[in-house]
Amino acid sequence: MTSTTSGTGTTRTNSGTSTKAEATEATEAGMEREAVVGGRPVAAPRPVRRAQPVVQDSPVVSRLSRVDRFLPVWTGAAMVAGLLLGRAVPGLNDALSKVAIHGTSLPIALGLLLMMYPVLAKVRYTEVARIAADRRMMAASLAMNWVVGPAVMFGLAWALLPGQPAYRSGVILVGLARCIAMVLIWTDLAAGDREMAAVLVALNAVFQVLAYAALSVFYLDVLPRWLGLPTQHLSVSMATIATTVAVFLGVPLVAGYLTRTLGERARGRQWYESRLLPKLSPVALYGLLFTVVVLFALQGHKITSEPLQVARIALPLLGYFVVMWSAGFAVGRHLRLSYQRTAALAFSAASNDFELAIAVSIGVFGVTSGQALAGVVGPLIEVPVLVGLVYVALWARRHLYAGQAAAS
Repeated sequence: MTSTTSGTGTTRTNSGTSTKAEATEATEAGMEREAVVGGRPVAAPRPVRRAQPVVQDSPVVSRLSRVDRFLPVWTGAAMVAGLLLGRAVPGLNDALSKVAIHGTSLPIALGLLLMMYPVLAKVRYTEVARIAADRRMMAASLAMNWVVGPAVMFGLAWALLPGQPAYRSGVILVGLARCIAMVLIWTDLAAGDREMAAVLVALNAVFQVLAYAALSVFYLDVLPRWLGLPTQHLSVSMATIATTVAVFLGVPLVAGYLTRTLGERARGRQWYESRLLPKLSPVALYGLLFTVVVLFALQGHKITSEPLQVARIALPLLGYFVVMWSAGFAVGRHLRLSYQRTAALAFSAASNDFELAIAVSIGVFGVTSGQALAGVVGPLIEVPVLVGLVYVALWARRHLYAGQAAAS
């Protein structure tokens, strides 16, 4: 994938600079010149050509870290390991349920907390107030993430998963969990405004604590009844969901906030983000993979007996990513935002916090529930689809924002 600089080459503005430009071009082309030393012409050493700035886009996949690049592979391997573990240890569910935290077995709870903590330690909480400087960006982000996104996932879940209330509820919970991690990676790969993306992440993290429980009850119970849809009454209360969010989002949120605040205060932001965060980041993957192994170990029989149901879960997720990214990009264009901020808005709208959705599904419905399984399918779909959308964003940058690309 390549991009070109503006124009077709070096533009000479007048004849006075033409000779100088030609001489420079000749030197860079490697032509030897003579210098007079001691009355004798001596060939000057061939000048070393300076590398020209690289203006083409390197492959997106190669710019992902090894962990993120192979996330679908790690997740798939964890699924296989879980299926094998379930066959080898039939009584695993009873063993895991002996010690529980808020109705969730202790090993699984620890895995969920480890999965969430590094993600929240990456958020720059001090920059949340900066979003107020761009009121259009703030309004567009809140509308896309907390109004349009949940509604789109609700519609897709009901349209593509009829007669599957557990999977449908799990997919809706995914749509309610706004991304607070990978959006930074996608925005950066697409040459978007990473600082603005960080602010949107912090805003979503705070808003998630305040709104996730209420929106869960609304979309799982209240709205279906208003629309006369054939759904069962939600068997859990808002207080149960709120408590689950407080435990599995609130605890790691406080830990992440304290880690960043104390770390930056002690050693500075540069050290925190270049030295400490790279050491913490893999912990999230370990927590995710451990949770996936356990979940598939406990749901192995259901998965192997109904593999097409797992494939069906992927359909609303795939549609959601494409629709939300396209809508976010269109809104940015309509508001005449810069490409960088448009990209940040689009990827913020299209990404989801699967860790939170998995944690809430397990905490509320149980580790063997269809809701939990729906959350686990998410990472398998997100990475390849979002990588593809990064390429689309870079294409749009070259063709729809040519003036900005040349200026930058």
